[in-house]
Amino acid sequence: MDRTVRTGRHLGVDVGGTKVAFRVESEGEDPYEVSFPWNERHSATADLAQLADAVGGLRARMGGGTDTGTGTGAGTGGGFRAVGVAMPATVDPAGRVLTWPSRPEWTGLDLAAALRGLFPEAAVGWADDGDLGALAEAEAAGCDRLLYLGVGTGVGGGFVADGAICPGTALGSFEIGHVVVERDGAPCVCGRRGCVQAVASGPATLRRASRLRGTDVTFEALRTGVVQGAPWALAALDEAGAALAAAVVSVHELLHPRLTLIGGGFAEGMPGFVDRVAREVSRLARDGGPATPVRPAVLGGLSSLRGACALARSL
Repeated sequence: MDRTVRTGRHLGVDVGGTKVAFRVESEGEDPYEVSFPWNERHSATADLAQLADAVGGLRARMGGGTDTGTGTGAGTGGGFRAVGVAMPATVDPAGRVLTWPSRPEWTGLDLAAALRGLFPEAAVGWADDGDLGALAEAEAAGCDRLLYLGVGTGVGGGFVADGAICPGTALGSFEIGHVVVERDGAPCVCGRRGCVQAVASGPATLRRASRLRGTDVTFEALRTGVVQGAPWALAALDEAGAALAAAVVSVHELLHPRLTLIGGGFAEGMPGFVDRVAREVSRLARDGGPATPVRPAVLGGLSSLRGACALARSL
């Protein structure tokens, strides 16, 4: 990826399962952020119509126009020089959606063409939301070789090498959530068993806690149980932490990040969770093997959006 920062107005778009967020950055202006919720699922066409309406509203807020006359959108009117898009879907190198479990209606969509239609004046790029989250966290940490994991309803993340996402959009996303850590483990939505996501995501950990306690466990109940030292709560969290640590150590052996950061709504809201993973990573480290630090991520739910802006600045 060309990481040269180019001037003009840049737009980051974080496309989520329940909402879409925008961030506009321009030299000499304060960043502007806004989001809108998706309406009830109908079709990719209906979703794109909602997105087009939101983009139209954003253009009006930024001053109107699309700058299609110059073809650059260099910060004038309501146009954009470049647009970076964070996507949770699996997208092939040509820009076609292969799968998106949260919105299967998008399968087969020509995302590249749709984005060019929305932003005819701009250079447009897209990448996995976990990859872009890693890019933003690496920038915030000042680290050019970083592993990032986001633990929430799923497990995502990314790897940054020399300041660029790895392996890069031409090859695919860094799917650490689908690294297998238990060969006969719980089934994963991807069709395999024992993926990190199937063991360590928020929902997977709550299901385990429910089995251990013998009754349904909510996030708040698990959090309270952890604070109080309840054996069922600690055991549920320990298994999630061990699965994440196994994945982290495996990545360390292959790619040698200088720093590992863990974020995501579940990890951030569960007391001591990152410390638990860090201790297990230290325990698993072999003599002479990698021993890079494991710390909490700092950008929270903004990481993918900030990463989308970083992608836009590089286009």
